[in-house]
Parts: sequence; structure tokens; C-alpha cells
Amino acid sequence: MLRDGKYAAWFRTSRGQGTGLVDLTEGRISGRDSFFTYGGSYQVDQQRFTAVLTVKRHAEGNPSVFGPDEVEVNLTGVCSGAVATCTGTAKEAPDIKFEATLIYSQEDTPAADAKCAVVKLNADKLPKGLDSRSRPHHPFAPPRTPLS
Repeated sequence: MLRDGKYAAWFRTSRGQGTGLVDLTEGRISGRDSFFTYGGSYQVDQQRFTAVLTVKRHAEGNPSVFGPDEVEVNLTGVCSGAVATCTGTAKEAPDIKFEATLIYSQEDTPAADAKCAVVKLNADKLPKGLDSRSRPHHPFAPPRTPLS
């Protein structure tokens, strides 16, 4: 089943490929890559899902994998565990087949019973005086070399 959460997205068409980040939350899609933002909605039926995705340019750069910079894509897909795959076409480029793979990106959360290590400082073990490593020197002076 397609879960709410963050996904890494890999997508391709015959014109090119790319990667981005997608967030699925309660039927809403949001995301982006370096040049485009994504938005839209999705519906889930067991392992299958459908989605309507809008893509809009937000920064100058690489051309869109569709051609036009703003498209609406109709998608159908399946989800198996942490991976979802889908295909579709954009109304603005109906001859170009779009394929995407979404990989669920579970954020690591610390274990509830994990304890932080506490390090006690023993000031008696710190150096007592300055040595050659801690003396100030002029930043443009040549490096010191050890005497042989």
C-alpha cells in the first residue's frame, strides 16, 4: 500500500530522465527537483493507485522531460513494499510516455530507550602549560620545522 511520507523519485521519458523528492500526505502530492515543482493528488486502492500531477518550472536550467515547462500528468501505478512504480502521459505531450519509480524514505528515529553517553571531564588530566603547539604565531610566517 502507498504510505504517506517522503519519497525519492526517479523519472524518465524518451526525452530524458531526472530525480526529485516527493511528499505524499493524505491524498496530496508535493515535491520538487532543481528546476521544477510538483503538486497534485492521488487515490489508493489496495496496491494500485492513480494520480494527477502538475509540474511547473521554478528555476532556469535543464529542459523538461516532457518538452513544455508546465504539464498535467495522469498516472496509474502499483506499490510493492517501499517501492511504487507508475506510468502516464501529459495532456500537453500525449505522445511521450512518462515512467516513475518512488522509493519510500523512512526517516531514522532514535530508539525510545537509547541513552546519551555522558563524559565526565577530569581537569587534572588537561595540560598545565603552553607548548609549541599552542603558542601564537604570525599567520604569514613560514612554517616551523623540527630541529634535527
